[in-house]
Amino acid sequence: MNLWQRLAAIVAGKPKPENLRRGEFGERAAKKHLCSLGLKFLTANFKTSRGEIDLVFRDDDCLVFVEVKTRSNEDWSRPAAAVNAAKRRRLSLTALDYLRQLRHPPLKIRFDIVEVLLTDDAVREVRHLPNTFALSAPYRYG
Repeated sequence: MNLWQRLAAIVAGKPKPENLRRGEFGERAAKKHLCSLGLKFLTANFKTSRGEIDLVFRDDDCLVFVEVKTRSNEDWSRPAAAVNAAKRRRLSLTALDYLRQLRHPPLKIRFDIVEVLLTDDAVREVRHLPNTFALSAPYRYG
């Protein structure tokens, strides 16, 4: 959170909940990691009535929709396990909304997951899981 965001939160009297603050921190770490891999950042937190996509990148001729999962531990399961069938369906529908806004460009698409693991509010590890799932059935693109 930058200085202005902190001041706004103090003035409003409502600090951000810990899970939202941690999620934003994870998204920034994921964005930095993917940019270091050569992907071109397009937008963050794309929202429609059907859902939200954390990050959108371009990787050559491929549009990459990224779901970021930030956790402080993996005691129960990997963070990517939280992207269940219902979440994949919402991501698919939101990705189709994004493509509709671009007037259906002739690009390949893929869905990636980035796991961000934290220790004491510091990034311990970033795991990029490319092409983790396909567009949910019965939806198609291209």
